[in-house]
Amino acid sequence: MEGEEGSQQPHLVLASKLFLLTLNDVPDIEKLRFKDEVFTFVKQDDMLPLYQTLIASSVLDADPALLESMRAKLDDGLKKLDEKIADAEENLGESEVREAHLAKSLFFIRIGDKEKALEHLKVTESRTVAVGQKMDLVFYTLLLSFFDMDFDLIAKSIEKAKSLFEQGGDWERKNRLKVYEGLYCMSTRNFKKAADLFLDSISTFTTYELFPYDTFIFYTVLTSIISLDRVSLKQKVVDAPEILTVIGKIPYLSEFLNSLYDCQYKSFFTAFAGLTEQIKLDRYLHPHFRYYMREIRTVVYSQFLESYKSVTIEAMAKAFGVTVDFIDVELSRFIAAGKLHCKIDKVSGVLETNRPDAKNALYQATIKQGDFLLNRIQKLSRVIDL
Repeated sequence: MEGEEGSQQPHLVLASKLFLLTLNDVPDIEKLRFKDEVFTFVKQDDMLPLYQTLIASSVLDADPALLESMRAKLDDGLKKLDEKIADAEENLGESEVREAHLAKSLFFIRIGDKEKALEHLKVTESRTVAVGQKMDLVFYTLLLSFFDMDFDLIAKSIEKAKSLFEQGGDWERKNRLKVYEGLYCMSTRNFKKAADLFLDSISTFTTYELFPYDTFIFYTVLTSIISLDRVSLKQKVVDAPEILTVIGKIPYLSEFLNSLYDCQYKSFFTAFAGLTEQIKLDRYLHPHFRYYMREIRTVVYSQFLESYKSVTIEAMAKAFGVTVDFIDVELSRFIAAGKLHCKIDKVSGVLETNRPDAKNALYQATIKQGDFLLNRIQKLSRVIDL
């Protein structure tokens, strides 16, 4: 199931191509190429269950001869695996029996039969004693789950892995799990936790089966920008040697990060426009595209306004390289949503910031909680009196 070191797991590459086939933003000529590549991969690995699903959804055309050939190959392969399991149970030890069951699990994983793969992974686990080997089975389950974005199974598998670590486990597998969990958090819009997990894994990254290192840095920078404060961003991302060695290879990412930190807002918007296509075409980030676009604009507008008590709308528009009307509409939305603490004076064309007082906010929160507690005590006293 795992790719070789430095290469992405092929089934996840296939999942990305299948995802791109569903997007309207992908040109038809590109879709034809992806369709050919998907068909070649399905045929190569005899992925009969997936092929049947893709035929039913009109992604691929049915080839009766190929379907019959696949069935024959799979029946023959299963027969050999069952014979190997029977031989191991009769003539060999527990280790060989486990390996035979694992081979059958990997067979179902290869052909894309998720239900049977999970069933036989459980059988393999029942024959497994070592914690490290049990962890490897969890990683197989996670890769299966990321293929079809089964978030319930991913969450359960991550919790299972953590409980296994309490019984003992090596650091290499623990570090790998951080990246898996980070990808899960990013895919479920928990960007703060994803950034923390990715940053912890920068120097120990070995999960090439999920994605290449360049992609890992791409995700790390994107999640960090909307999650970290300015000081932490400088220490952990802008000046991080691991990120500096790779970031230049990813189009627009270096300009995106550095122009934000250096307050070069016009350059930031240019890089931002260039990155949107990459985010939109990523199967993990695509569902959160609009959310991410809003969050990153909140970050950059807040950073600009922090430097001023008041500033003209024209000056802000000039700094960002956009029109006054655009900034007016943008800020109105964010102010109404409570994302920006300022108000617009349309008569004089000025923005006035009104940063919330932290001490006053704490005082108000304490009063509110105190009132709530007193109300609860009063209700309780009435019950006791009765």
